[in-house]
Amino acid sequence: MSTVSLFDSHCHIDFDQFDGDRQAAFERLEKAGVKGLVAVCVELEQIGRLAGLAEAREDVWFSVGVHPNHEVEAEPDVEQICQLAGHPKCVAIGETGMDFYRHRVEPAVQEARFRSHIRAAKELAKPVIVHMRDADAATLTIMREEGIDQCGGIMHCFSSSWEVASQALDMGMYIAFSGNVTFKRNGVLREVARQVPAERLLIETDAPYLAPMPYRGKRNEPAYVHYVAECLAAVRGVELQELAAATTANARRCFRIS
Repeated sequence: MSTVSLFDSHCHIDFDQFDGDRQAAFERLEKAGVKGLVAVCVELEQIGRLAGLAEAREDVWFSVGVHPNHEVEAEPDVEQICQLAGHPKCVAIGETGMDFYRHRVEPAVQEARFRSHIRAAKELAKPVIVHMRDADAATLTIMREEGIDQCGGIMHCFSSSWEVASQALDMGMYIAFSGNVTFKRNGVLREVARQVPAERLLIETDAPYLAPMPYRGKRNEPAYVHYVAECLAAVRGVELQELAAATTANARRCFRIS
């Protein structure tokens, strides 16, 4: 049993990749010292099972939102997002944002969706989980125009430059690092992680995606957030226990978890 206390700020434990061993995955995360996680929504059809997981476990919370590249028949408006996010264990809105890496959803539709999510988050006083891929300028512009600093949020799976990180920090955002920060070629990203203020740093897995070294290329799971924490502790020159305690406290503060 691990002696550290970790918090996976972003995973998808409800996805079908865990259907065969979800309970075993929960047992492994407990042994790894993971005391809490946020199961993140990418489509509204998930909400029932996310709420069910959160109701069944004290260490699970969830979000409500539509991924920027998820195709829907009808876009949720601010009122609908607010209604769906009324569950007491819904702690965030998203994941939402801008993704120009793949164009399953047109940029104009992504933008309107992102703006609706931020407006709902401000009404609810919940943080926004921001997905940003190959769309730094567009994402930051919308965040600034919509006043995301009024609700705050998380730059999920951050993979951009220090300049981008500093602009997000100026808007009150937390910066979350996933398994890709452990990849050998990502020295520049580790340097960004070294510079993020300790009170704004989060760790995540994005499981089942982006498994860290030494599991790269395999299915990721929340227990592996331990490897992200170890990497960041080494990069920042602090003890693992200090890094774990800080990022867990940050997650609870960000998500308003008492």
